[in-house]
Amino acid sequence: MSAPLFLVEALPTGDSLTLDGPEGHHAATVQRLRVGEELLLTDGRGGTATAVVTAVGRGTLDLDVTSRGYADAANPRLVVVQGIAKGDRGDLAVQAMTEVGVDEIVPWAASRCVVQWRGDRGGRARQKWVATAREAAKQARRPWLPVVAGSPDESTATVARRVAGAAAAYVLHEDATDRLTTADLPDSGEVVLVVGPEGGITDAEVGVLAGAGARPVRLGPSVLRTSTAGVAALSVLSTRLGRW
Repeated sequence: MSAPLFLVEALPTGDSLTLDGPEGHHAATVQRLRVGEELLLTDGRGGTATAVVTAVGRGTLDLDVTSRGYADAANPRLVVVQGIAKGDRGDLAVQAMTEVGVDEIVPWAASRCVVQWRGDRGGRARQKWVATAREAAKQARRPWLPVVAGSPDESTATVARRVAGAAAAYVLHEDATDRLTTADLPDSGEVVLVVGPEGGITDAEVGVLAGAGARPVRLGPSVLRTSTAGVAALSVLSTRLGRW
């Protein structure tokens, strides 16, 4: 099994450190790492360090840093505009998309969303997506944390502006004739992928997004759930862009 990864606010500048707080508790108490075992640290912004446990305390680990590294940010950058889903489907989508390499997730208040994020509820729901992405990034050993857009949910007009500024944009739609597997992809910049909610994307929304430059595409003959469509599309893009 590969060394577990833990997130820190900043990587140590010296050759030793103490891992404490929630990450230290998880490493020492939950995963029960022991003296001599190796782990990875990342700041979530590409910086990494390999360290070896030298002592175990109550919810803390003393570490010696053995190597350092840096992973460049991915380019093109993959952004998924995810229609807000009811129940745990949104969390499942965030988890899976993070594991396969999404760089940013934008919550979208599409007109057919059953759930709307408003007020305090919206803030809490967004923070849950942030926490889900964080834990999934750790599980996947990712040196870069995906960004969850700052607004609790974005309107179609806001999404259209994001589409207009992208190097390429695609809307997953079951009635599209073009396939994502053959769509032209840019060499750099931002690739925006729009995934609708359970009820799908309305014709009016498709029109607005297409007018901003998005291309309607499909993955295949099946209609996927909102919680799986994004991860399936990201898998296609990751393969075509040489990430996988």
